[in-house]
Amino acid sequence: MKKSQLLETIQDMPEEFSVDELMEKLLILQKIEEGQQQILDGKFFSEEEAKLKLEKWLK
Repeated sequence: MKKSQLLETIQDMPEEFSVDELMEKLLILQKIEEGQQQILDGKFFSEEEAKLKLEKWLK
């Protein structure tokens, strides 16, 4: 995460907020960034592959 994104996130928060609220928002943004990078790296499952994996888990 870039400092500019962190500052923007803090500026978008209400005037009063808890550290827990900020941490939750930052973790969500980090997970989104990680997911986007995985897509760029080709590290994802197609819809068919995901369905097959779910079928195995749900048995």
